[in-house]
Amino acid sequence: MEKDCGMWIHILSHKLKKRMNASMQDLGITGVQSRIMHYILVKCADGPVFQRDVESAFGMSRSTATGILQLMEKNGLILRESVASDARLKSLIPTEKAARLDEQIGTSLHQTEECLTQGLSSAQLAFFLETVARMSANLDEQPAHNV
Repeated sequence: MEKDCGMWIHILSHKLKKRMNASMQDLGITGVQSRIMHYILVKCADGPVFQRDVESAFGMSRSTATGILQLMEKNGLILRESVASDARLKSLIPTEKAARLDEQIGTSLHQTEECLTQGLSSAQLAFFLETVARMSANLDEQPAHNV
């Protein structure tokens, strides 16, 4: 059976998740937690970061983001602080523990990206990024049909 685009994306996603989880295991976090933590640390320099920002940046549902962020809070990586202007909003604040881990996380993310893109020219990489962005937009534009 020949692999189609969806199958290749699934395989790549699985391999990437497995590698990220393995590289973050010694830090006591998962690959997705490391990416979210890094995102929060980078974005909080520009202003408050909220759960909806994480949902949007990572294309995840509210319930998925809630579960991940609650675990990160439980593990002392982030704090949730109420916003004075809207009590329903909680700003995601990285802890000192998160800041200490960020250099290792950044290094690991960089190494994984280097491995992933090894042997690709800048033109191939640009084309790939353009292609997956288009595929993602296609899925957003076309609702799934029940079979």
